[in-house]
Amino acid sequence: MSTTPLTSPLVQARDLAMSFDVSPPWLNRVLERKPRQYLAAVDGVSFEIEKGKTLALVGESGCGKSTVARLLVGLYAPTRGDFQFDGLDAHGIFKTAGGLKLRSRIQMIFQDPYASLNPRWIVEDIVGEPLIEHGLITDKDQLKAKVGDLLKSVGLSPLDMVKYPHQFSGGQRQRISIARALATEPEFLVCDEPTSALDVSVQAQVLNIMKDLQRSRGLTYLFISHNLAVVRHVSDQVGVMYLGRLVELADKHTLFDNPRHPYTRMLIDAIPKMHDTGRARTPVQGEVPNPLNPPTGCTFHPRCPHANDRCRSTRPQFLDFAGVKIACHAVEEGRI
Repeated sequence: MSTTPLTSPLVQARDLAMSFDVSPPWLNRVLERKPRQYLAAVDGVSFEIEKGKTLALVGESGCGKSTVARLLVGLYAPTRGDFQFDGLDAHGIFKTAGGLKLRSRIQMIFQDPYASLNPRWIVEDIVGEPLIEHGLITDKDQLKAKVGDLLKSVGLSPLDMVKYPHQFSGGQRQRISIARALATEPEFLVCDEPTSALDVSVQAQVLNIMKDLQRSRGLTYLFISHNLAVVRHVSDQVGVMYLGRLVELADKHTLFDNPRHPYTRMLIDAIPKMHDTGRARTPVQGEVPNPLNPPTGCTFHPRCPHANDRCRSTRPQFLDFAGVKIACHAVEEGRI
């Protein structure tokens, strides 16, 4: 019996890379005789997301998670690699007249609800803007009714549409952001740490709304977070990033029950556990290296207890080990 899936994944990222020019001004470079300097924020990231599923990307600050998010919604054009959405070359289409229609199918929820909403606009204008920009609704009464329905779908009242963002709490503002993202009825939502600026109790409310919306609308999520407890609650698959690269990609239960990569183990060991109150937590060891001058070989080797000479000299390949993708020489050689 064939195990080949009948449909291809909705989202396919292949070898995505993004470098930023962080060189000093031209005159400084001439006087100091220094070459241009580039920061590899994302360096060869590949993953797939099936329709209706959630992939979570986790890692310490500065590992490239948010850059991946911006690549997928077309805010950045990749230095290398490609992004296929529903079998289409998304970055190629973003540059054409058909880009607007594709963008209506891919929307983003930003991290900070205090910065992502225009303080001078009322909620009706904020949530209704995508509908007007994409030409979905032109009649004012229909627009008002649609905005009211969107607000109700995220637990707010249609009466809130005449208010300004400063009249809402952080959790309510993020609900407005979600309503705005849902306005064009997208299939794929990129969520860049949507709950990191919120209190824990409010985080749970927002996450539950997002899960309910996913079930009712069949949404596909890329969920970016540094909070592993949140990731465990919302994801189907988890990708662990370190210095712009994926080091482990696995099913949620497999990754949390049996983490393989030393960095993944380090992150999970640092999570407080309800039943281990007498055991001291293991803090995450070491510091993230300077991304402008990353270590040779495996970039994690300065912090890894299993590193050897091969780890220091050769970059590990992202290989499949019984359904789990890992970039680690120690795992490949059976040392851990």
